[in-house]
Amino acid sequence: MAAITRIFDLLTHLKENFSKDDIIAGKQNGNWKRYSITEFLQETDNVSRGLISIGIRKDDKVAIMSANRPEWNICDFGIMQIGATQVPMYPTLSDNDIRFILKDAEVKVVFVSTKILYDKLNRIKAELNINLSIYTFDEIPLTSNWQDLTSIGRKNQEIDLNTYKDQITSDDLLTLIYTSGTTGTPKGVMLTHGNLVSNVLSSCVMYPKGFSKAVSFLPISHIFERMVIYMYIYLGVSVYYAESMDTIVADINEIKPHGFTTVPRLLEKVYDRIVAKGSELTGVKHKLFFWALNLGLQYELDGKNGFLYELKLGIANKLIFSKWRQALGGEIMALVSGGAALQPRLARIFWAAKMPVLEGYGLTETSPVITVNGLNKGDTMFTTVGKTIKDVEVKIAPDGEILCKGPNVMKGYYKRPDLTAEVIDEDNFFHTGDIGELIDGKYLRITDRKKEIFKTAGGKYIAPVSLENKFKESLFIEQIIVLGENQRFPSALIVPAFAWLKEWCAKMEIPYNSNAEVIKNPRVLTKFQLEIDHYNQDFGNWEKIKKFELLSQEWSIEGGELTPKLSLKRKIILDKNKDLIEKIYRNSEHVEI
Repeated sequence: MAAITRIFDLLTHLKENFSKDDIIAGKQNGNWKRYSITEFLQETDNVSRGLISIGIRKDDKVAIMSANRPEWNICDFGIMQIGATQVPMYPTLSDNDIRFILKDAEVKVVFVSTKILYDKLNRIKAELNINLSIYTFDEIPLTSNWQDLTSIGRKNQEIDLNTYKDQITSDDLLTLIYTSGTTGTPKGVMLTHGNLVSNVLSSCVMYPKGFSKAVSFLPISHIFERMVIYMYIYLGVSVYYAESMDTIVADINEIKPHGFTTVPRLLEKVYDRIVAKGSELTGVKHKLFFWALNLGLQYELDGKNGFLYELKLGIANKLIFSKWRQALGGEIMALVSGGAALQPRLARIFWAAKMPVLEGYGLTETSPVITVNGLNKGDTMFTTVGKTIKDVEVKIAPDGEILCKGPNVMKGYYKRPDLTAEVIDEDNFFHTGDIGELIDGKYLRITDRKKEIFKTAGGKYIAPVSLENKFKESLFIEQIIVLGENQRFPSALIVPAFAWLKEWCAKMEIPYNSNAEVIKNPRVLTKFQLEIDHYNQDFGNWEKIKKFELLSQEWSIEGGELTPKLSLKRKIILDKNKDLIEKIYRNSEHVEI
């Protein structure tokens, strides 16, 4: 078997080891379009030959701006096979970020999915007066379609792709990924074939035998999902792209996957929805549901709770948790969570329900995985992001920052050696910007983002992520941001879980005409104060949330408050709510510190 040193070597491995009619599939307008391995490889080669025919060469930059669909992967491999560099662009990027990326990377070709994106790129192309070819995935009149390119490729079969592949080494640039630019100008992270190959081969060991079908909905423009897709190809796992965020549950029930990658935010929503349905039960069913729930929340790994607990858990799994599994297709073997801290209660309850969640940690600059929990005994520890993967070294700096070294660490920031030097030291350790600790010398625990830790006016340090993660355990809190830099005390902006709040208001006979109106209701405010008081108990007096304000609208990617992986854009949220924050700290002398 040929060694895998470049990401496109995965295709040879796939062809030699697997035979499938559905290696990748996408759903559009309610219908699945499935690609066999043979079709996938043929279309990939056609894209490569098409790009060569229009003049694309090694090291040229080719962008993809699209939601998840099979064409994304076909074009990705088609680009890399000829030594060009793929530049993923989120469909939600602002015009300013698009302009910057197109100019900075000198993009020559861009694939877009929809007419809306085509029109936007075409307009920006005219503004910049650049030579840019735009191909669409959707069939749109009077535009160049990606299949025009594959058609050119089919007519030029004499082009020997091996000639191009042979010129590509593991140290060559595979992709150029620009950060979201929330704190300034976007930075282009340079990742090589070797970076991603190392991550794929070291991370794939987490998947159990028999895992052969997955659903994907996290954006492949982000390195987390993209690396996982490469890993699926290495393992011969069929990938089904959900049609939209609104159809995920229906698509999962139809496909019955063995697992998927997710972010804590989505697991929180699944859990809250299940609990809400359990709350609607009455009598014995209601008692049984919450007996099982409370049992699951006490779950410890590797049978540490003892024989009697395991016996009770077996009953709970048969009567209650089996229905949870059915709600997610009934065949889940493993879920992988990343992008933000997973609440320990969610990890416990999903493990108890036989849907283990493997929490990992990494950054775009590290391809991305640094550590991950596993399924085998001793490979997972709750409240941590697991053990370091093979060939990667982690150490904790004197100030608590997590440092990482290994074949997964980026080549650097594109055209910015100054910024590269700021994060990669002379010993080749990458400075992650996260604060953490090693438990038992092997399990990594993240405690906060170095840049997000702030100091109050009294000189006390506050780690907001730790507080936010705890407060989100409340069924009434959908989203929360803790603030208070240079202020006398910490406070919070809270987006209520409006579906849950609406049900509670109905039971309490509180009028609910609108979100904006209900968050001003004195009884609702009192309820939220009780929730804050309850979760404040876990923190020191200087950390406790002293005041809060409720918001009537959920933060979103479209609204600009969330990144594509659903992390908070803190600066944006704080800027948008300046008046509310000022109100919190105005006349706060009476607040007890």
